[in-house]
Formats: sequence, C-alpha cells, structure tokens
Amino acid sequence: LCLLKKFMDKKLSSKLNGGRHVQGILRGFDPFMNLVIDECVEMATRNSIIMLEALERV
Repeated sequence: LCLLKKFMDKKLSSKLNGGRHVQGILRGFDPFMNLVIDECVEMATRNSIIMLEALERV
C-alpha cells in the first residue's frame, strides 16, 4: 500500500482482473485495494488490480 501513496493525485492507467482497463486520477485507496479514481474512463469491458502505470511523472 505504501507504493500506492506515490500515485496519489496522479493520472494513471489500471489493468484489473477480468480484462478491465481504466484510466483516471487516483484519489484514495484502502487496505483491501479498493481504489477511488476521479475522472475515470473505462477503456474496455470485463476485479483486483494486476497493473498500475503512472501517466504523469511520479
């Protein structure tokens, strides 16, 4: 979870289990890896995080 702190308030791209891919600004998270993503856009359709990629300098 400490790793996620450096992504706070940054635009990121997240690939989720089930083939879902979303982009938006990370505003928060909890110990269960639930994410709060602002201005979120789902890039595909198909629930745990398998990849995070910063779209801005961290």
